[in-house]
Amino acid sequence: MMKACYDNRELSWLKFNERVLEEAKDENNPLCERLSFLSIFQSNLDEFFMVRCGSLYDQMCEDPDFRENKTYMTCKEQLTAIYARVKELLRDKDDVYEDLRAELSMQGVDIVDFHTITVEEANWLEAYFKAEIEPLLSPQIIGKKQPFPFLQNKSIYAVVVLEKKGTQKLGIVPCSSGVFPKIVSLPTGKNRFILAEELILHFVPEIFSRHTIKSKSLIRIIRNADIEPDERMEEECDYREAMEQLIRERRKLCPIKLEFSRLMDTAVIRTLCDYLHLTEEQVFYSEAPLNLSVLSTVRDMLRHNKCLFYQRRVPQEPDWRNTNKTMMEQVEEKDRFLTFPYESIRPFLTLLHEAGNDPQVVSIKMTLYRVASNSKIVEALIEAAENGKDVVVLVELRARFDEENNIEWSRRLEDAGCRIIYGLDNLKVHSKLCLITKKENNEISYITQVGTGNYNEKTSAIYTDYSLMTANHEIGLEANRVFHALCLGQTVEHTEHLLVAPKCLQNKLADMIDEQTALAQNHQPAYIGIKINSLTDKYLIEKLIEASKAGVKIEMIIRGISCLIAGVPGETDNISIRSIVGRFLEHTRIYIFGAHDNCHVYISSADWMTRNTRRRVEVAAPIYDEEIKHRILEMFDIMMSDNVKARVQQPDGSYIHAEESEPLINSQEYFYAQAYERLEKAQASSSIELES
Repeated sequence: MMKACYDNRELSWLKFNERVLEEAKDENNPLCERLSFLSIFQSNLDEFFMVRCGSLYDQMCEDPDFRENKTYMTCKEQLTAIYARVKELLRDKDDVYEDLRAELSMQGVDIVDFHTITVEEANWLEAYFKAEIEPLLSPQIIGKKQPFPFLQNKSIYAVVVLEKKGTQKLGIVPCSSGVFPKIVSLPTGKNRFILAEELILHFVPEIFSRHTIKSKSLIRIIRNADIEPDERMEEECDYREAMEQLIRERRKLCPIKLEFSRLMDTAVIRTLCDYLHLTEEQVFYSEAPLNLSVLSTVRDMLRHNKCLFYQRRVPQEPDWRNTNKTMMEQVEEKDRFLTFPYESIRPFLTLLHEAGNDPQVVSIKMTLYRVASNSKIVEALIEAAENGKDVVVLVELRARFDEENNIEWSRRLEDAGCRIIYGLDNLKVHSKLCLITKKENNEISYITQVGTGNYNEKTSAIYTDYSLMTANHEIGLEANRVFHALCLGQTVEHTEHLLVAPKCLQNKLADMIDEQTALAQNHQPAYIGIKINSLTDKYLIEKLIEASKAGVKIEMIIRGISCLIAGVPGETDNISIRSIVGRFLEHTRIYIFGAHDNCHVYISSADWMTRNTRRRVEVAAPIYDEEIKHRILEMFDIMMSDNVKARVQQPDGSYIHAEESEPLINSQEYFYAQAYERLEKAQASSSIELES
């Protein structure tokens, strides 16, 4: 029997994306930032269909009776519920788009159509179409000698119903070729433009001039992207080649969703569904543009107006940074801690460069999951290898949608002399772990870095993440054991300090939850604080429910999916769950066990999802430095007090904005202001010391 405190994973994710859409709707956000949230809502939804709906569809075909283990819905039931909810969200999206479009017009930027242009503009567009676009188009009429074409994932096509001598056929025109601009600026106004696909659709009668146009629409399909390399692929070619083959195959997977922008006859939709092997419930109508990424161009038009954007914020140097000492010296003195995006990633980059040039450093080992397209971190590793260091890099080629970038970096690292590992069989390596090994006077020492986010300079400025750098010898030894196991294609079996999935994370988390449960049963203070992106691991959820029933106070900050529902009488009374969706993507993972004055604190790369706890290599690091521990606890408390960007989960699984009260606390803005203040105080203190 399903408990009332469980939510379906996919439907919970849709609630998260609804919170993103709310940010696009929120008039307290600057206009251009609202455009970004609307675009993010769509790109999130695209990936959701490509991965999650694709996975459910495949599973439904393989085993129609399979039920997930929380709400016991079949794949078919989940997909039906998803499709219905998405159609509601798309109506909300269309309303938000129209509101934003009207506000843009007030700022002098007009996204026009043929109902809102002048005669002069119409004449200019016709001439432009004939001269600049029509020669580049590849129209097609579907027939016996021209079969239905392959439609590219996320590309836009104009579809028309043609009639000639009483016979109807379909015509298709690609609108996303990349050889002409996505938007066309009108010469009669500085910031008046029309989308290229709208221009093509309007002049489609010119393209099919020998036919009568009965109806027309723009369409866009989303294809299944749920594919992994199988054993056959890996046996027939090397692993990197297998991943390249996988990328080619992914582009050809079956459609999972059809979007259209004009109302069409039901018979036409059925015909398209037949060609694409879709059901009508997989068809979605949108009044807003089918590709909202063009809104980035609109943002660029308004860059001059700073009021339409968030206040500029620059990642700050940490207040502990001493430019008179090397980073390696500072880490060896004391554990060091960085909070992104509030503090800069530069100290870690400096650490890597120093290690690559230090004669006492013998090796650098690192796991890479997602890196920037122009990665300074990879450049530092290449520099170290060229300096004769033993550089071992595990490049996870299965980082979804980053495979091509990772393949290219793996080649460059290999060419520079780095030793490359491509991960483990059936286990993705998602950990953020770096180990610098030194040898001085026959003594081995380590500097270990453990992070919650990717080694990526770009995301370090827009994601909230933590980075711990420590010279703790015991942690270094365990990190070395992790890399030793990875080099042998194995995983660690036992740890004392680090929590390392798949064998030493879930069980240790469960033990720490049990310890708090036992304390509560003995009427002693008991507390659990968790900040993660997603919660789906049923084993850990059951442990949390047991703890709640025993009286443990449990506070959780979960950005996205939560299959646990808080506040359900008799089950989760002592659990509270909130989600923070704001300017930066919340990405830190924090585990707190015990009352604040006597607690264990960890930071980690792992969410509490079965894929993380049982099917990936993940690392959580203990925080032993009391100053850093205090800072993390303080930040957690501030996030729990956020009453501007936080939503609080209700006992029915819905989310409402946290109740506003004075003082208003936007945790992300609070931490940025704090980073500025900490650095200013440190600089002022340094100036006083110099003067004295």
